[in-house]
Parts: sequence; C-alpha cells; structure tokens
Amino acid sequence: MKVISVSSPLSLWTTVRSVGAFNISCSFVALCALVKVLRALRWRLKTTHLRGPPRTSLIYGVSHDLTSSQDSGGMYERWAAEYGVAYMIPSVLGQTRIVLCDPRAIAHFYARETWTYVQTPVSLAVVETSIGRGLLWSQGEAHRRQRKALTPAFSNAAIRKLTSVFYDSAYKAKGAWDTVIESSKDGEAVIQVQDWYVAFLACQASFLIEATQRMNHISLDTVGIAGFSHDFGSLDGKRASVTEVFDTFGKDQQASAVNQIVLLLASAFPIIIKIPTKHSYLVKKLGDTMGEISNNLLTRSRQEKDANMSERDEEKSIIGLLIKSESQDAELRMSKEEVVAQMKVVLLAGYETTSISLTWALIELSRHPCVQTSLREELLAFGADPTYDQLKANLPYLDAVVHEILRLHPPVGEFTRLAAADDVIPLSEPVCTESGEMTDSISIAKGTLITIPGAAINRSLAIWGPDAKEFKPDRWLTEDGISGKAKEVQGHRHLLTFVDGPRTCLGKDFAVAEFKTVLSVLVKNFVFEMRDGPDTPVEVVRGILPRPRVVGENGIEVPLRVRRYE
Repeated sequence: MKVISVSSPLSLWTTVRSVGAFNISCSFVALCALVKVLRALRWRLKTTHLRGPPRTSLIYGVSHDLTSSQDSGGMYERWAAEYGVAYMIPSVLGQTRIVLCDPRAIAHFYARETWTYVQTPVSLAVVETSIGRGLLWSQGEAHRRQRKALTPAFSNAAIRKLTSVFYDSAYKAKGAWDTVIESSKDGEAVIQVQDWYVAFLACQASFLIEATQRMNHISLDTVGIAGFSHDFGSLDGKRASVTEVFDTFGKDQQASAVNQIVLLLASAFPIIIKIPTKHSYLVKKLGDTMGEISNNLLTRSRQEKDANMSERDEEKSIIGLLIKSESQDAELRMSKEEVVAQMKVVLLAGYETTSISLTWALIELSRHPCVQTSLREELLAFGADPTYDQLKANLPYLDAVVHEILRLHPPVGEFTRLAAADDVIPLSEPVCTESGEMTDSISIAKGTLITIPGAAINRSLAIWGPDAKEFKPDRWLTEDGISGKAKEVQGHRHLLTFVDGPRTCLGKDFAVAEFKTVLSVLVKNFVFEMRDGPDTPVEVVRGILPRPRVVGENGIEVPLRVRRYE
C-alpha cells in the first residue's frame, strides 16, 4: 500500500516564503541590473565621446599607471598633446573619466563646482572617515554656510595680526638650528628630528638637517598658535600625539602602495574603503587623535574666552568663530560635529600643505644657488623683517620664488568630480571626437567623472611656454614673463594650486603669508645645499599627500647641508 505524505501547513508556508524571498531577490537584482543598463545607455546617448589613450589594464584602465607614476602630470600633458584639450581615459572596472586641459573648460567647471560637479562617493567616504563632515566634505548649501562662517578668520585683517605668530615659529626654528651649529664647532651634525638625536661627525663647519620633518613642525606649531591659541611645542622637541600619527604616514611605502590599490578599486565600489588595512587604521587613528585634540581645545577655549581676550577679538579667530557658530541663535550655525570637523581640516591643512611647499622650496633653492643668492640679497637689502603688507607688495623676488614653487609643486596634483546633472562644457579650441567630428563643446551626462589635472596645467608647455618645466622665478617679474595662454587660467595668479570657484582654498592667503614669512627668515640666516650635490635625485612618495624624498633615503627624508650665512 502506497503511503502519501502530506506536508504540514508550517512546512508549506516555509517553502512558499523561501520561494517568495528567492523571487524577490532575483527581481531586485534584475531591477538593479536594468537601472544600470538604462543609466549606461543614457550616458552613451548624452555624453560626447572623445578620443583618448588605450586601456593598459583590464582592471585599472590607465589609473594604476597614473598613481604609480613619478610624473602623472606629464602623462596627462602628453595625452592632451595627442588627443586634444579634452579627452577620455579608461578607468577602474570599465569606468571612464573625461579629462579637461583647457582653460575655458576648467573655468566653466569650477564655476559650477559643489552644485553641478560634486565629490565622488569614495572621496566623501575617505574625507568623512579622516576629518568628518566639515568644509572639505560638505557640498551645495551646507558648504556655502560653513565657508561663510569661517571666512572672517582668513581675511587680510586677520592674517595681518597673525604675521607675528609666523615669525615666532620661524625664529624658533632658527634658534634650534643655531644651537646645533654652535655645538658642532668644527664638526658636522646629522639630525634625525623624528628621534631628536644628534650624531656629530668630524668634518666641515656645517650640519645636515632632515628638512621635511622640520618643516612639518614649523607648520604645525604655527597653525596651532594662529588658529587655536595652542602651542604644540613640536619645535621644542615635544612629541604631541598628533605629530606621532602625522609622522607615521609616508614611512611605510609598501602599505601606501597597497592603499592605492584599495582606493582605486573603491572608486568603483566605495564599500571597499571599509576594508581594514594598515593605512585605514592610521587614517582612523589620525581622525580620532585630531578629534580628541579639537574637543580639548574647544573646551579650554570656551572656559578661557572671557578671561583671555575681548569678545571682538575672539570672534575673529578661527576657534572664536567656531565657538560663536555653535550658539543656537547664530546666523550661520554649525553643529558640534561640523565644528570639530573644521578644526581637523585646519590642523591637517596647516600640517601638510605648507610644509610640503616649504620643503620643495629648500630643495629648489639648494639646486639653484644663484636663485638662492638673489633671494637672500633682496631680503638683506630690505633690512628688518617685513610686515604682512610688505610681504605682499615690497619683495617681488620672494613673491616670484614662492609662486614658482606653488606652480611647479602643488601639494595636490589633480581633482576628480562627479556630474550631478547634465551639462555642456565649452572649449577654447575644437577637439576631435571618437567618430572623427570636430566640436567646440562637449556634452556631459549626469554621472560622468571629470578630472582636472592641476599639476599638468601648471607645468604645461602648451600653456606656460617652452620653459614650463624649469624652476624660473624670473617669469613672475615681467608682464610678458607669463604667456598669453597661461593668463587664461582662472585661479590664484593663473595657477590651479588653490583650485578656483566656490571651493577655492579658503586659507590660501594664510598659507602664502606663512610660506613667505618662514622662507624669508631661513634664507636670510642660512645657506642651503643638497647633501650630495645639486644633481641629487628627488622622488615623490606618498604620505597623507605626495611628498618629496631624496632617492635612497627612508620614509620622507630630505637631508640638506645647512650652514650659517656669514
């Protein structure tokens, strides 16, 4: 007799539910695939297809070539010469980026940044993890509000009052160097400032100094006092927690290389940024450390606000404006999270960007002793330390040297943004499309990635002329020293170092003033040489941002031979 088993109602319901869940999952996957197909189809129909270099990797396109190159700007420039002032490059996992190397197109782009062109998901994830939802993270109306709240702290009047702080840090560094020279007598000292030890070598009356770390300490102490009325004491040899974390970046280049691969893949799948790596641990530790310091400084400043300074002065300082913005009735109110994020931005920018520029300045002056001599002669002829207004207007050669460094060695070499809406970008000269047609404008569909290679534009032969690759401060001294094409670049002094538009670097005048102040004190008092001669090769390695390093040295070390100017 055949027995027929009958499933219980519970098991039947379980079966139906599992089949239903499976069908729902399949439907969801199919819907996502359909959306991606429709978006891809819309992108192909709405976007002008341009020529560009072939894919060198099935996974990375040409992106890995760019990130691993010592001269990615040169690669962008060569492609512009071959394919025109706007072209397409293959990116990670089938993505495509449009690269703009045309001044008119770049001006159009920057005028619409933070509204039409926004940060990519991976950029937002990285910035939020390390700094928080501050000025670098925010977009649109939130960015406008936060920027407006901080603007008074970076006015000419505010920076004018901070010039003495810049000089204090510069002279503190000078004093430390003088002490080492005096101690060396007829010897030579090799200083590894991250360990703060001195090894004397019997040699000539000069010493070697690790320039990169010294510049970091000058920048950190300066931004601490100028922005938050707090002396980190790094020039006095104190090891603050933030300096320990900052100095860790760049020491492990293998970890940095792995991080570059993670970031490349994350551009296609932002969730990858959450994968724990040695670098991501350091980024989180940096964010936590800066957050702890920021909270402590805010607490102290709130308590000392009435005792230390008048309300009027307090509200014009960076930390004073941030405290003011916390109040419920503030016109440009910021949340506590935003306030702490702004402090992290100032700490990070103050530590990284100016110190990188100062290090490059000492390298270039060591490579070009005639330029160094001319700069020193101008400074000595001027006499006393110049005021803020005199730094801006009365020392043309110092101004020329500073801006030539900013032109050749911008701390950030390129920016990539995502089109949040359809757009049409005009060009100053026509380019050939993929189909062979000529066009003087390119259509951009929502979702398109746009890259502005700032370093390539700053050093472009087509824009700056045949001597664009040379360190030549004299170009800034005459009206015809800058070519007509370079004058079409809309940015600070025709440079993209501080970008342009609504996201122009808010602290650019602060940075330039600090740069000039510190450089003037050092060059007046010391003579700089490359330890192994003017032809010593220098490479670019990655710290938090790309940094110079003498080839063969560890970490981000740039040892220079320094002696007093007699």
